[in-house]
Amino acid sequence: MRSRVQAWIESMGDQFWLRPGLIVLLCLGLGQTAVWLETARIAGYDASSPNANWGYSGGAEGARALLGAVASSTIGVAGTTFSITIAALALAAGQMGPRLLRNFTRDARNQIVLGIFLGTFAYALIVLRTVRTVEESTFVPHLAVSGAIVLAMLSIGTLVWFIHHIATSINVETVIESVHSDLCEAVRTRALDAADITRPSHIPDGAGIAVAESGYLQALDVDGLANWAHEQGVVVALRVRPGDYVPSGFPIACLSAGVDDAAGALGAAMTFGRRPAAMQDLEYTVRQLSEIAVRALSPGINDPFTAGSVVDHFGDVLCRIAPRYLPTGAIERDGRIVLVHPVTDYAGLCDCMLHMIRQNAAGSVHVLVRMLDVLTRVAEVERFKNRQKDLRRHADLVIAAARRDVADPSDLANLEERYRRFELVVQPGERFA
Repeated sequence: MRSRVQAWIESMGDQFWLRPGLIVLLCLGLGQTAVWLETARIAGYDASSPNANWGYSGGAEGARALLGAVASSTIGVAGTTFSITIAALALAAGQMGPRLLRNFTRDARNQIVLGIFLGTFAYALIVLRTVRTVEESTFVPHLAVSGAIVLAMLSIGTLVWFIHHIATSINVETVIESVHSDLCEAVRTRALDAADITRPSHIPDGAGIAVAESGYLQALDVDGLANWAHEQGVVVALRVRPGDYVPSGFPIACLSAGVDDAAGALGAAMTFGRRPAAMQDLEYTVRQLSEIAVRALSPGINDPFTAGSVVDHFGDVLCRIAPRYLPTGAIERDGRIVLVHPVTDYAGLCDCMLHMIRQNAAGSVHVLVRMLDVLTRVAEVERFKNRQKDLRRHADLVIAAARRDVADPSDLANLEERYRRFELVVQPGERFA
């Protein structure tokens, strides 16, 4: 159940209309409250008083003109803001990949800017309807009109800030740093400070169990499913993990023994959606960064510096993982393993980070050099021998690609020298445990 709530909260963040809608409702309530306070004489002031110069002190016609100007101008600027946002999204999709659009639509700052303009428009309208002239028994909500002036000034400042924000947010280095921060946070929350329990060598291989739903597995309630398996006295071996696409009728798990309504219990522990989600999929953000690098290496863009920057950020993530442990996917209750599920291990994480970049960097000396340098630096801080082997495997693949695709002898010699530096760091029988 908790995983479904988390998935729902995650999906609500993708709704571009949510925060603007809440701000509009807030401004409507604020405008109505300001009018009510003055109508009930709880707040407000005498416009003819010499102390009234801090706010609006004009008449009904002036109030109508002012509120009308605020409403018309802010709704026009809101349309301009929306157009700028769409243009930024189109640019990001073309240069950095359509999957990164989610990062822009989820940006709370873009949503709040649009909400402020629409909220000011709604505030001006809700106050404008209460202004009455002499023929209508004069009433001018000075407090509420003063609030409209304040919101108009806020909108001006917001517009200037938004132009600055949108100009910096579409910078590729800013996007890389933002996605890198998300990846570091995912590593921080999912990596372990102590070694996880050993994954069993033998797992159930009985008849597969399918669920009624299909789509991308977005979240898995590991604790709930483990508790259910413990209560039933069985071992559950899952075949899918968050991020995988599950077709209809595909057997997603095997049980050590038959249990009634096992499909229902599995379905209740899983949340499916139309697209992958970053909640429990460690490779989701890695794929986003990889896509930036691969697009940068395409002939149409030909930007090896961006790809090299992505490789550098991947190296930082691997160095953060070096002193920590990754989950094994085995869950126990009362000393007995009850659930085994697929997880991202170190080798898989390195493959996801480096394979596509290396495959698309054929002949790009700059990117191949950055890959060897990053692998060398990671190897210097990595203390696990099995992880050293994974780093060596990727270094071997990089130098093999260089020997195959780099024609210039001096460039190839440079790459060979950097590969030898890597070998000096990773030596058989070294002190790494």
